Amino acid sequence: MADESPLIRSLRAAVAAAPGDVPLRLHFAELLLSEGRNDEAVAEAAVALQHAPGDADARALMMRAMGMPPAAASAPAGGARPEPSGPAEPSGPGQSSAPGEEAEPADSSGPVEPPARPGPTAGGAPAFDWDAAEQQVQDVVGPRFLEDPQAAAGDGAAGDADAWDVDAPGAVRLADVGGMDEVKERLEAAFLAPMRNPELRRLYGKSLRGGLLLYGPPGCGKTFIARAVAGELGANFLTVSLSDVLDMWIGASEKNIHDIFETARRQAPCVVFLDELDALGAKRSRTHHSGLRNVVNQLLTELDGIASGAGNEGVFVLAATNVPWDVDIALRRPGRLDRTLLVLPPDATARESILRYHLRERPIEAVDLGKLVKATEDFSGADLAHVCESAAEAALLDSARSGSVRLITTKDLLGAAKQIKPSTEPWFAAARNVAMFANEGGLYDDLLAHLKRKRKL
Repeated sequence: MADESPLIRSLRAAVAAAPGDVPLRLHFAELLLSEGRNDEAVAEAAVALQHAPGDADARALMMRAMGMPPAAASAPAGGARPEPSGPAEPSGPGQSSAPGEEAEPADSSGPVEPPARPGPTAGGAPAFDWDAAEQQVQDVVGPRFLEDPQAAAGDGAAGDADAWDVDAPGAVRLADVGGMDEVKERLEAAFLAPMRNPELRRLYGKSLRGGLLLYGPPGCGKTFIARAVAGELGANFLTVSLSDVLDMWIGASEKNIHDIFETARRQAPCVVFLDELDALGAKRSRTHHSGLRNVVNQLLTELDGIASGAGNEGVFVLAATNVPWDVDIALRRPGRLDRTLLVLPPDATARESILRYHLRERPIEAVDLGKLVKATEDFSGADLAHVCESAAEAALLDSARSGSVRLITTKDLLGAAKQIKPSTEPWFAAARNVAMFANEGGLYDDLLAHLKRKRKL
């Protein structure tokens, strides 16, 4: 503060440097009190009591700062033994209230009553108002102990019901997905429109359940799209990965799968997102470990809703994989994950949105997004984030060498894009052979159409 004396400023800096030094803080509080800054003195005494609960000097200083009469703050006269940790206990059975008399020993056969807050003192002076003191310092001193989260959550069956983290309906919608209009139209036609129109759904006998498999190159936003679908449906969101399921004990992995779907049924409407489905639902013909085959079998059972009397009404299953040809064919049977959607690298509109997002908090100058969008064709969302990170590193290094801050320019971003190869190219090279020679039932017709447009066949 501008009106502080040099001594107060020096002590304030010393207390900030050594917050746990109680004597120093009390000395500072005494100086504040002498300057008439009672509120600040109360705050410093409260912090001292937080570091040293029961400190007599800190308590006495707080009482004086809050205007307590000295007679009530001091120890009782006449030889009565003072209580070092708090105010004197009131007179009661087995105690003497007159000064100079020895207190008779209390009866030890009964329970010991906790000391009550003192009333008016024998001298007629009002006792210290602890309720008012707590209200005054409650914003300065926080609670010393937090509630036990396990006790709050309870145990037994109630605890098991919340064993899986279920996210509440989020604010992410498909409108937040930049570009990718073709993906949005496919989602709307095949998945969202029936769910948004309950009357038409009942008319046509459409069940409130479904499964959709998202596949495509890595880093292209499959997880983000799944969250957007959950937001469009106003449904809870439950993410499942391999580490959530596998267990070293026989039968535990299958039980985990069952518990996950039971949680989703209780939290319906709920979107269950199976991330990296090729790991959870790999082809059983290629799996040599019986435990993994049993996981796939249990997953098939849960998708059919056989284990639950109510079925999977209100449970929507979305899955994502980079290698759909490694997923067990039974998982893609009608009634399970029977709809498939190819998620391609972001188009020009989506790339511009992603670049704007990753540059929003970085120091940039006259960045030509048009040139950058053209230079990053076939880049995934992760690749675009890497371009922005590399350009920022180059500008940071120049700033460190020159000693002056330099802004990120189009040249930095184009240079980073030139050094980075799209991570989607190896995926399309592998997917090309599958789409050409293993396209049973037209599973990969949309992939073939994309490859033809790109002249990669």
